[in-house]
Amino acid sequence: MKVLFLERHMPAWRLLCPLVASCAGLLAACTHQPLPPPPETSTQVSVDPDGLVHVPAMLVPVSEYLSPEGKAYLIDHLLTMKNPELLKEVEGIGGPAFLKGYIDRQRELFAVQKSETEIGGVQVYDYTPSEGIKPENQNRVLINLHGGGFITCWPACAEVESMPVSALGGYRVVAVNYRQAPEYKFPAASEDVAAVYTELLKTYPAENIGIFGCSAGGMLTGMSLAWFQKHNLPTPGAAGIYCAGSAAPVNGFGGDANYTATAIGEARFIAPLRPAGSASDAPKRSMMPYLSEVDPYDPLVAPAHHDEILAAFPPTQIITGTRGFELSSAVYTHSRLVKLGVKADLHVWEGMFHGFYSNPDVPESQDAYKVMVDFFDEHLGK
Repeated sequence: MKVLFLERHMPAWRLLCPLVASCAGLLAACTHQPLPPPPETSTQVSVDPDGLVHVPAMLVPVSEYLSPEGKAYLIDHLLTMKNPELLKEVEGIGGPAFLKGYIDRQRELFAVQKSETEIGGVQVYDYTPSEGIKPENQNRVLINLHGGGFITCWPACAEVESMPVSALGGYRVVAVNYRQAPEYKFPAASEDVAAVYTELLKTYPAENIGIFGCSAGGMLTGMSLAWFQKHNLPTPGAAGIYCAGSAAPVNGFGGDANYTATAIGEARFIAPLRPAGSASDAPKRSMMPYLSEVDPYDPLVAPAHHDEILAAFPPTQIITGTRGFELSSAVYTHSRLVKLGVKADLHVWEGMFHGFYSNPDVPESQDAYKVMVDFFDEHLGK
């Protein structure tokens, strides 16, 4: 079954036409076969003197490179994003309704023990594998920072992010219930993460502690590393910035992904359809309530723009998808880390969207779990 996703009269599609045209030309050169004439609308592409590209509406099919399960999952996700009832927060799980099925399925697949406690005065969920922590991980621990836009998704996002890593990797995972908007603003979450980290340092060497998160939690991972530096805390052994980057979150999450990946991954827009005419016109504040009172380019918010901070990052793994609205921020963060000589791995899943690995039955998610576990296995202290 071939499914097409269509949004008409949306300028965000405009940046995709040149890529389609160049790929078509490459195919013709390789096969020596004549291509059919391009659609009439392709002649409507135009470019303004400032580089703004005008591209007409187009049809965007599901990627042929996805697994069959991945294709069905993407279609379901796009339709879910258009269903307001499935986006409502459900009492009892602390997150949107569509996550409940994934949480239930993960509980079936990943045998973990969970306890609710406090570390450093901050509420946490403490996960350990039911079969016990692996011998090589007895003196290691991972800190999870959940997603949810700094406004929601505790504990739902903590559950789907922590259970697979704990069970499959044989790790203790401490998920942090950090303070969020609207009651709290930056730097409340960074302070809470630092409190938990400082307490764990009494038991674990810094090089044996890993920190990771998805979405807002991925952003907070970068913020926390910057916060640790400012407050003279030792650098953790490894970090995972997932479904996110460490660039300034203005005008959506920045870059081309605002106008390409976001629409075809979320069936909606999260950035203005009319981009700023010049850099000086760019927004000076983030659209995220948690960051509404701070400069989004502050080094403690967006370390990707501050080489002296980014250069001191530990080995860092970045995970995103070609339909993730964070794609540009993730790619930019990785490029800066590499330029500064930091060990950095970037994994981009074709056809996948923001936070895709919540569904444990999809091969793409299973592959993501493996690279996460392998990364921490390799880079944390022995």
